[in-house]
Amino acid sequence: MRKTTASVLTAMAATLIAGAPLHAEQHGHDKAGGHAMTKMPAKAAGIVVEQAWARASVTSNGAAYVSIRNAGKSTDQLIGIRTPVAKRAELHTHLMDNGIMRMRPLKAIELNPGAPAVMRPGGDHIMLMGLTHKLKRGERFPITLRFAKAGEVTVMATVAGPGARGPAKGDHKGHGGDMKHTH
Repeated sequence: MRKTTASVLTAMAATLIAGAPLHAEQHGHDKAGGHAMTKMPAKAAGIVVEQAWARASVTSNGAAYVSIRNAGKSTDQLIGIRTPVAKRAELHTHLMDNGIMRMRPLKAIELNPGAPAVMRPGGDHIMLMGLTHKLKRGERFPITLRFAKAGEVTVMATVAGPGARGPAKGDHKGHGGDMKHTH
């Protein structure tokens, strides 16, 4: 009886823990001692990162997109990006210049409380330069976002088709990427 009760309690606790969102302050670890990955929005100090996706690439460069929501009480900034699939990852935007759309690097993206920042084709995006391989539809890869106050958050991006305008079907509503936080 004791063993059965302990097993039931352990199973209930595991179920509750698996369903709880992880924050940068909390640590989820897998059986091997690594960071656990769960299908939820990535969170760190009030910053929520969702819908991480990229377009399939046809050249040595590519683009990735995320939605960021600042659920905190103070302004933060996205100040850096890194990913193992590119030699360099930078924040970029598109600006109209004398009737011509031009891409320009950004130093940071301001994240005001309550105001979402949605990266999308034709707007702010993560420019992936010097890809280690062409990104193929259905592939997944990590992107680490560095915030001025919240620290780092790593999400898994899913590659959609080359002309995609948004995340692949079934990869939306806050489940655009698996979460792995860093500290």
